[in-house]
Amino acid sequence: MSTEKGTQEQAVTVGSSRLLKGAALLAAAAVFSKLLGTLQKVPLQNIAGDGAFGIYNAVYPLYLLILFLATAGFPITVAKFVQDRAAARDHAGARRVAAASALLLTGTGVLCFLLLYFGADVLAGWIGTAAAAPAIRSISYALLLVPVLSVLRGYFQGYQNMIPTAVSQAVEQTVRVLTMVLLLLYLTEQGAGDGDIAAGATFGSVTGAAGALLLLLYYWQRSKDRRTGRRRAAAKTSETGDRPDSCNAPHSAGNSLDRSAVERPAAPGEAAQAEAAGPVGAKEPLGRLMASIGAYALPICLGSIMTPILNLIDAFTIPRLLLGGGADPAEAMRQFGLYNHGLPLVQAVTMVASSLTAVLVPAIAAAKAADPAQLQIRTERTVRMTGLLGLAAAAGLASLTVPVNVMLYQSEEASGTMALLALTALFGTLNIVLAGVLQGLGAVNAPALHLLAAAAVKIGGSLLLVPRWGIAGAAVSAVLAFAAASALGLAEVRRLTGAPQRPRFSALAPLAAAVLM
Repeated sequence: MSTEKGTQEQAVTVGSSRLLKGAALLAAAAVFSKLLGTLQKVPLQNIAGDGAFGIYNAVYPLYLLILFLATAGFPITVAKFVQDRAAARDHAGARRVAAASALLLTGTGVLCFLLLYFGADVLAGWIGTAAAAPAIRSISYALLLVPVLSVLRGYFQGYQNMIPTAVSQAVEQTVRVLTMVLLLLYLTEQGAGDGDIAAGATFGSVTGAAGALLLLLYYWQRSKDRRTGRRRAAAKTSETGDRPDSCNAPHSAGNSLDRSAVERPAAPGEAAQAEAAGPVGAKEPLGRLMASIGAYALPICLGSIMTPILNLIDAFTIPRLLLGGGADPAEAMRQFGLYNHGLPLVQAVTMVASSLTAVLVPAIAAAKAADPAQLQIRTERTVRMTGLLGLAAAAGLASLTVPVNVMLYQSEEASGTMALLALTALFGTLNIVLAGVLQGLGAVNAPALHLLAAAAVKIGGSLLLVPRWGIAGAAVSAVLAFAAASALGLAEVRRLTGAPQRPRFSALAPLAAAVLM
């Protein structure tokens, strides 16, 4: 009895260690990818100029929204469905989940590709410049590749194998940025227009997705070869009547660790031997499985698309409002490019907060299940530390906008707008962490509702302020929108955790310190 208990404890330790290592690996890959994706906008502006930079920043949020509509929530959903079947040793069912998800997402990807490619002229007209059409068509091809990419990432994550996802993320961003820089240099040397240069920049998303997909297909084929080899070995062992050696078959049916309470899923390369030893579930009809996967992914998708919507609001409102104020199309896109000078700096701050959510959600969920008092303490400390870091980052960025603007973009123009946008670093980091806290608390729809309210504030603020103050008005409306979402998130977290309202003067000390610094 004690031996079995010790084995179970060992299995729990191994499973927890593997999960933590996987989360750390994904967080590191996410930081690298987001940092590279954020900083790539600097050479884009330096090489192409503010005109092409503005077109790129008008088109890319549109692509992100369509991409999120087509794929958001599916890697997590696929991982969950695969993990459930892997725990039951139904590895054929896990592969069936991947096949059903690939069929479902490929269909939505093709539809979204057709929407972008053939509707490029109409969408460019909505943005306010016909020069955006080539960039929209260029980036549409990525929608033919990314759906399968998302399914494969979710499949490997379901087996707690984070290496393919992490490596593919790094490869995707590296290939994307290299393609963009090479095409920028070539097109500018050829004297191409802003629209064609922006199309070259957006095409990096296609080559990046292709590189990551090829890598994941390599991992898939390698795991398939291992399954075939292990199946043959198991069949040979069965014919000879010999019992497989435990050192060579650590996940066979005879191994006590696999019969432990935790039931750690076998890695894809170990699947065949487990299939030979364990039961295989009945085949689910593909149609029913696709419906189950879609229904599970939909709430996650709705909670994910709101952030791209905020950026898309800018793309569809700011250039048109500037045109209404008397600017010509080229000047409107140049001003929109100037407005986007400050966004990479803010994104560099918020990406740190994004990496925290990988461990924040399970930590909050565990505290909720174990100890309500500990939940309050953990939540309060998390939010307070996030606020302090976000405030310091916002104050630092706002005070350094002029030298940073000159260093990165060789101009002091729109430094005031950059300083205003820097304030969104505070509320942006709060929103990301609060969304993770709310998901850990089980309120998965609350972040989407809060960001929907923020979108309404953003639209109203832009309509009111852009005609009066130009891109500075757009920056003010962005600060108000993110602040509104933060206020709603804080109120919901306090309601769910029962945390008392903190006195108003508690924020005065760090605020005064930031002002003095």
